[in-house]
Amino acid sequence: MGEVARSRQQRRWVRWVLLIALILVVVVSGYSGYVAIRAAQPVTLPVPTGPYEVGRTLFEWTDSTRTDLLAAQPGKPRELSVWLWYPGVPGPGAQHAPYTPGAWAGLHVGGAAGLGETSFADVRDHSYADVPVAPGRFPVVVLEPGMGLAAPQYTTLAEDLASHGYLVAGVTPTYSANLTVLNGQTVSATDAGQPPTTGTANEHAGEAQAAGDRLVAVWAADDQFAATRLAALNASGRFAGHITVGTIVYAGHSFGGAAALEACRTDPHCAGAADLDGTQYGAVVDAGLAKPMMLIGSQNSCITGACQPADVGSQTSRDTARTLLAASTGGAWCYTITGAQHFNFSDYGSYYLAAPIRSQVPLGPIDGVEALTITNAYLSAFVDHVAQGRPEPLLTGHPPYPQVDVQHTPS
Repeated sequence: MGEVARSRQQRRWVRWVLLIALILVVVVSGYSGYVAIRAAQPVTLPVPTGPYEVGRTLFEWTDSTRTDLLAAQPGKPRELSVWLWYPGVPGPGAQHAPYTPGAWAGLHVGGAAGLGETSFADVRDHSYADVPVAPGRFPVVVLEPGMGLAAPQYTTLAEDLASHGYLVAGVTPTYSANLTVLNGQTVSATDAGQPPTTGTANEHAGEAQAAGDRLVAVWAADDQFAATRLAALNASGRFAGHITVGTIVYAGHSFGGAAALEACRTDPHCAGAADLDGTQYGAVVDAGLAKPMMLIGSQNSCITGACQPADVGSQTSRDTARTLLAASTGGAWCYTITGAQHFNFSDYGSYYLAAPIRSQVPLGPIDGVEALTITNAYLSAFVDHVAQGRPEPLLTGHPPYPQVDVQHTPS
């Protein structure tokens, strides 16, 4: 009887193992099917809030005055892809601009396939490809992405600014972006383009700061080069007579925000600079900025100089921001957005991401579209104020958004 009992027990264990395996197969298959369905559903980016329709065109420009210090092959001039969003007039037959044309689809976390996230072919933007420019003259906003990201991943911010009457130049930093496209070919990041810019211990923090200082000078030069090329477009062609050459606002996310501040520091045409959740680097930290600036941080971010540092990196970020603010004379507006994390300032807040992917992307519990709506409101208000002198109660009044915490405004 003992052998019979053991045999029955073994059969029961086998049945339980098979049942558990079957349940896992069903759950995994069901979840995979759900992910496939969700990823295939179209996503529409937030609607621009300004009065203009938006046009978009792409440029590839070479700065022959600079040798590219980030390139894998030495001695090459600096080449950049620049996306330009602008107030446009889409006539009959105007075509919507694809979110990521051609090889730009490789910006997906999972590569061109984009498994587990919204297909870029299913992302609906609000731009029209290569349409005529609207009547009028428009100031320039140079917009730079965060480390590893590219200009099209900030389409929401760019379209909203363009709809308010600005020419928005999205500059993808070649060899620092995980992917850019030049001459139809993808270009990947290099070690020089993505050095470690944060230190995990005191002895490494100084090295990281120095690496960031060197790289931010390259990015800031990219910004200024793009602004110069845009000014040249005012002389002939489609944009002739439509550009307010003497008025430029620099803006950026993360390391792009640091570059915006540094570019503004030495450009006499800069009307102001906006840094979205970016620790500051470069000479601007000690020299300060003589032009207005806006710093918007995610929840618990130290980039506005007001936080309780959790580690060496955040303490360095806080101290750097305080040094910058103390040295600056142009006035500063500083805010944080409760519930937001670092990538909520990019289009990632609009995509569907499967749970395993989302867990690896710094997105906060705030609704992604709401975070972008708040950012758009403050960014356009700041740009309107510094570029066109418009009074903006949003910058100084009680925030209409409960998620916004006012850290500092000019006295």
